[in-house]
Amino acid sequence: MSHSDLFQKVVSFASSVHEVSHEMTRGVKNEDVTPVQYKILEYMMFSQPVTPSQIADCVDLSLPNTSRELRKLLEKGLCEKAVDDADRRRQLFRLSGDGQAMLDRIFAQAQQGFERKIAGLSGEELKEIERALALLQKKVFK
Repeated sequence: MSHSDLFQKVVSFASSVHEVSHEMTRGVKNEDVTPVQYKILEYMMFSQPVTPSQIADCVDLSLPNTSRELRKLLEKGLCEKAVDDADRRRQLFRLSGDGQAMLDRIFAQAQQGFERKIAGLSGEELKEIERALALLQKKVFK
């Protein structure tokens, strides 16, 4: 397979992942956050603590828009702000207890949907998927 063909398959795969992720996180609509705020919280969950610049880069927002959304999340009590001890000008954000609890609820719903999708797979198929994900993480999405 050519590199171009492989690239097309990766793009198609990434698109499918986006669709499935959207489907599995429909529960966010039951919470008091916008889709952009949810993306920020989800990013924090896996990468905390994070700076506003890191968030802006990851969720593709301008820094002023990121700061506005972070202010709203702080007001809702879903994240916390701290100052970096090494550089007092640098702000760090992490999930608050309420933010973590909200994401736990959303992920529990997402897991139920995921479990329905994989319910008919054999043990060997599940292991094959696990190996494929590990390989993709190690070689492509590192």
